Amino acid sequence: MEREQRVKAPGQHGQAGQKPRITEYGEQLYEKQKLKRMYQLREGQFAKYMELAQRRRGPTGENLLQLLEMRLDNVVYRLGWAASRGMARQMVSHRFFTVNGRRVSVPSIQLRPNDVVDLHPSKRETALIKASLARMATHNPGSWLELDANTFAGRVLHAPSRDEVTTDIKEQMIVEYYTR
Repeated sequence: MEREQRVKAPGQHGQAGQKPRITEYGEQLYEKQKLKRMYQLREGQFAKYMELAQRRRGPTGENLLQLLEMRLDNVVYRLGWAASRGMARQMVSHRFFTVNGRRVSVPSIQLRPNDVVDLHPSKRETALIKASLARMATHNPGSWLELDANTFAGRVLHAPSRDEVTTDIKEQMIVEYYTR
């Protein structure tokens, strides 16, 4: 005997229908959490970035994405020196890089246009960097960054526009979440 196709979910409570509809607040919260986890930030850090984005001129959502993209750990990731943002954060913390000639260990440093991010000479022979050099051969850092693999230097050309940020984030929902 063949089973008929069921319209409802199996079990005692299957009659209740489909999954409950996610509320607008739930969608906004989900987008905020997704962006927060993508850049590996704590709630307080993310709230401060949101406050800075609101104070700047222009669209708040785009300002937020620019602030997050211009962090040192994200630029290291975008340049291809690290396979993930977490790896980039750890490399910065372990003093792998210099910014404009000064050795740094703070992943949240905000870079500006024309800042040069360079690999420290003492770290150039590590296995981690050799693996990233192989990965960098096929890597495209984006139009707002410039990379010279021969000198181990990357340069921020300008702040990225929304078109240059390749994340599938609905930043307007995050702005709406914080304006409640």
